[in-house]
Amino acid sequence: MRSHLLNDRTAGSYRRTVTAGVEHIAARLAHADRPFTGIAPPALAPVVDAVDLDLPLGDADAALAELDRLYLRDAVYFHHPRYLAHLNCPVVIPAVLGEAVLSAINSSLDTWDQSAGATLIERRLVDWTAARIGLGPAADGVFTSGGTQSNLHALLLAREEACDGVRKQHGADLRTAEILPRLRVLASAHGHFSVRKAASLLGLGEEAVVEVPCDAKRRMRPAALAAALAELQRDGLVPMAVVATAGTTDFGSVDPLAQVAGLCAGYGVWLHVDAAYGCGLLVSGRRRHLLAGIERADSVTVDFHKSFFQPVSSSAVLVRDRATLRHATYHADYLNPERMAAEQIPNQVDKSLQTTRRFDALKLWLTLRVMGADGVGSLFDEVCDLAGAGWRLLDEDPRFEVVVRPQLSTLVFRYVPAAAAGTAAPGPVDPALVDAANLHARERLAASGAAMVAGTKVDGRHYLKFTLLNPETTTEDLAAVLDLIAAHAADHTGESLVPDVPAASETSPVPAAPAVTAVPAR
Repeated sequence: MRSHLLNDRTAGSYRRTVTAGVEHIAARLAHADRPFTGIAPPALAPVVDAVDLDLPLGDADAALAELDRLYLRDAVYFHHPRYLAHLNCPVVIPAVLGEAVLSAINSSLDTWDQSAGATLIERRLVDWTAARIGLGPAADGVFTSGGTQSNLHALLLAREEACDGVRKQHGADLRTAEILPRLRVLASAHGHFSVRKAASLLGLGEEAVVEVPCDAKRRMRPAALAAALAELQRDGLVPMAVVATAGTTDFGSVDPLAQVAGLCAGYGVWLHVDAAYGCGLLVSGRRRHLLAGIERADSVTVDFHKSFFQPVSSSAVLVRDRATLRHATYHADYLNPERMAAEQIPNQVDKSLQTTRRFDALKLWLTLRVMGADGVGSLFDEVCDLAGAGWRLLDEDPRFEVVVRPQLSTLVFRYVPAAAAGTAAPGPVDPALVDAANLHARERLAASGAAMVAGTKVDGRHYLKFTLLNPETTTEDLAAVLDLIAAHAADHTGESLVPDVPAASETSPVPAAPAVTAVPAR
């Protein structure tokens, strides 16, 4: 069994095994003619359940062949240009190289004596990101597992700062448990659900989140925020933080950050900006102005695995004042004793909610060293341009209605039956019929595997969503998918206006699993 350990004596086996795996994946990618096979859980679950994990195959090639049946054949391939569903990006090759390196070396980013140069690389990238945001010379941060953890981390710091503020005003002996019921978090009606989750985990309860109304473009209304802050003040409650969003999940909307920052400054409230999606604007050549005001935030969430084209996971939380990170600091004699801080030994665990932590920063490091920030930004600008073209397609197509013109790269829309579009006898269309038609279209499209789109609700009604993060996707792809959606929806409603869609696009057989052998260069 020692022959499976990666070390100096097994380097050759490592090279052969990993090369075989890379060749297998390359073959799958080269032959993926659609983003998904359409397989349903009842079909795949018995295949996985039948595997006897107590009976090893003993051979990597055999394990890869089995994995093909269990996973690779039916995986959802985000690199395919007709994957248009969630905030999943195709990944750039330098980042995948970084993933291979960090997995093999397996550094843990909690302490210096487990990571050495990896710690310095992460710290350099944190400084680079903070500078791009404009947070100032006292800024700091740490990489995290994703936007949910980054938001939780930021709101933990905000909670502790708010509690300290209450104690300064009303008595240093106040216990945290006495203060928590008075704390409130203000967030956009279209903010991420992780804000409510964080409030619950932080002992505030979901009811501590105050929903701030949005305008027609799905952006937080400053006037509504001002009214909410004033009401909290009148009621003797403590606004712990305002969470503004730079790129909402559904609409890609960017809140008016400068105005929100001004209100937060006036009330002395912590401003957190959730830029998990919109962080790509930090390297955009043409849209950086959309983030005006983010430099006034107290904390910022960024997800490089969304708009920087990085593999999951690669995220960070940044703070304006590094001193606030002390609220996440705990010392253990066996790991990071207090004397190490006095000796200025760089232990990242002093800033993190996690202890053991992957060297995910390496992926971004290699991406920037190979492609450059401008290269990444140009890719993000491409998908934002594509969203603009997609909006024009939808706006001009009587079969669909689109909710809002995008600031980033998402489009929320729905199919409208012929009567609603004015192509049949006039009259009201049952909203339930419209909902059912769009739900059916999404379900049938996924089952076909021809394309993947997301769904959401707007004002209680069902809509579809394109999330565009692939620069390889074209307007022709969007038009083709819209035709497929219309065909499925019209079929459900019994309309005769069904586009002529080639059957091959939905009925082509699932490609056979490639053999686990070398693949010739193309």
